[in-house]
Amino acid sequence: MRRAAPLLALATLPLAAVAAPPQPRQQPSVAAAPATPAETSFAALGRGYLDGLARISPVYATQLGDHRFDSDLPDMSATGRAARVAFSRDMLARLGAIDRAALPPQQQVDAALLENALRYDIWDAETLQSWAWDPQVYNDTAGSALYGLAARDFAPWPVRLRAATTRMEKLPALLAQMRASLDPARVPAIHAQTVARQNEGLNDIVDGMLAPHLGALPPVDQSRFRAAADRLRKAVAAHQTWLDSVLVPGAKGDFRLGAVLYDQKLAFALNSTLGRDEIKRRAQAALTATRSEMYGIARTLLAGRAGAPPLPTAPSEAQQQAAIEAALELSYRHRPARGAVIATAEAALARATAFVRSARLVSVPATPLRIIPMPRFQQGVAIAYCDSPGPLDRNLGTFYAVSPIPAEWSDAQATSFLREYNDYMIDDVTVHEAMPGHYLQLAHANAGQTPLRAVLASGSFIEGWAVYAEGQMADAGYRKDDPLFRLTMLKMRLRSISNALLDIAIQTEGMDHDAAMQLMTRSAFQQEREAEGKWTRARLTSAQLPTYFVGYSEHAELRRDAEAKAGAAFDRMAYHDALLATGSPPVRYARALMFGEVVR
Repeated sequence: MRRAAPLLALATLPLAAVAAPPQPRQQPSVAAAPATPAETSFAALGRGYLDGLARISPVYATQLGDHRFDSDLPDMSATGRAARVAFSRDMLARLGAIDRAALPPQQQVDAALLENALRYDIWDAETLQSWAWDPQVYNDTAGSALYGLAARDFAPWPVRLRAATTRMEKLPALLAQMRASLDPARVPAIHAQTVARQNEGLNDIVDGMLAPHLGALPPVDQSRFRAAADRLRKAVAAHQTWLDSVLVPGAKGDFRLGAVLYDQKLAFALNSTLGRDEIKRRAQAALTATRSEMYGIARTLLAGRAGAPPLPTAPSEAQQQAAIEAALELSYRHRPARGAVIATAEAALARATAFVRSARLVSVPATPLRIIPMPRFQQGVAIAYCDSPGPLDRNLGTFYAVSPIPAEWSDAQATSFLREYNDYMIDDVTVHEAMPGHYLQLAHANAGQTPLRAVLASGSFIEGWAVYAEGQMADAGYRKDDPLFRLTMLKMRLRSISNALLDIAIQTEGMDHDAAMQLMTRSAFQQEREAEGKWTRARLTSAQLPTYFVGYSEHAELRRDAEAKAGAAFDRMAYHDALLATGSPPVRYARALMFGEVVR
């Protein structure tokens, strides 16, 4: 998954700000036509939107690479929420006054994305009201406020430490705003429990990432830093007491959105023509087809092996299940030691990078990538994520973060985890998160897209590309001599398919723990530890898990149509480079730009 940033709307919208646009890829020199009044008006609106968002959402502005407000925090009080809604309404009114038909296609796409984002922002604040029941909104903002300054070398340490000191001085007030805004009776128990576990991760960032560099500051600034850190520790401790004594025991909310709210959120989050019923229908069909392909591989792998289950050409459901499970058992034998997950991922990254280059699958960027342990304040939701630099933080590294095995896990729990994240699965996860998945795609996007499009990036494009990239690697022959890799890749695809079914069923159909575990462990062959983690994630989030399958389906359909149009002249690398040059818009807008279709 790609790591989400703190958001203006307290929703799942990537709204942020930049100070100046990244330079686009060089295009052939042509005489530029004079800008029309509509183009000029929209360009001014975009600049105003980005500048206003930098002031309202300074933590995300830091992450995107606008460092004008690195010492500030957002106002997450009722007054701040009202100001953000007023800003979104004003932007929406100004956008409505522009003749979008008079804009060129690139601006039409950006205008459509902006409208969706503004409406989503208002809907979240007024209808969903996540500010009243989701403590993760505040926790993520607090942690990212310091992590964004500590993790990236965008400025010398003295500059970043002074900004961090000021933010530490302001963080107790943000924690107080969280306590004042949340209604414990509306907070789901899983949300309260997760944030209670993550809260002290703020101290980890201060002590483990910032404090070791205090020597870069003069004595007076060191004293101020230590005083701010001490006050923050006391505030975090007091906040922990409130979490443990008030929020956790008082959390009585339902983590399920229900069909009406879910459908509304899904439409905003996906910005797709596909609705819940069609997504479910496609996912169920894809589940059947993928399992059938896995069975074909299992028959080849198990043929002639002693103790192999029956392998008929037309198996029953039970026979199919037994054969696939037996074949996957062969992959589970190849797993890293408890402390060797990162080293295994590093080897997988080197192998995948060499293959992408040799196969000419897609152009490989030069920006650096580093595998890191996942910070504590982000743990508990997903096993891994890609954390790319903002489009203005040039030549800074991308982090591929992997969650360590918790020390409190038993050997049995760790073994379950490592059976799931065996050598083949780590290979495939590395393809998804890094090469040629999120890292490569976002590096292309940051090099070429407009600032507005960078801010309004589509989760379904990004996650869909990563799933699509897994299949492309296998289809191009990556590890072709070992069918266990393709079997594992298809198991990973089952995960993206089951993600969509899981999210829909949990949020709208009342799916319980046992049914969810049955879907994940039996239909999608996930290990118990992975499935339990996904059950937690599915209760903490909504409308994000379908982005993998929806985005993959749309990417696959676009690729088929591009091949049909080009015929024998189709060039895989040229197609991928052209697709990624559109940035990260919803796939339907990438299609419109690539095929010269009307932007709708």
